[in-house]
Amino acid sequence: MQIVGTHHVAVICSDYVRSKAFYVEVLGLEVVSEVYRAARDSYKLDLKLPDGTQIELFSFPDPPPRSSYPEACGLRHIAFAVADLDAAVTHLKAHGVVVEPVRVDEHTGKRFTFFADPDGLPLELYER
Repeated sequence: MQIVGTHHVAVICSDYVRSKAFYVEVLGLEVVSEVYRAARDSYKLDLKLPDGTQIELFSFPDPPPRSSYPEACGLRHIAFAVADLDAAVTHLKAHGVVVEPVRVDEHTGKRFTFFADPDGLPLELYER
């Protein structure tokens, strides 16, 4: 078996309208498809990044909160590559998103920072 890339990451949100606005309007992801699944009382929104990777945004009635702090086993965060970290941070802050101070990866020398989606899911920006 040879994995050739990441196809998608699935995210469950507590407020579909709020999270859709965040991922589409603030992060600028492209909507591929949007489906309401009546049997599950759930939306499924497929979003595409410029490299083709997708995020599946799901809504379900009353999902349990995500355990983040202290960090639990499992998926830690999603990291997005950006060409200009300073411009990306400025953009997020202009939309009222709290962004951690920029740090430098001690192993690669690359700059990065963290912020969170509306449900507190940790997201990272990593400068190419």
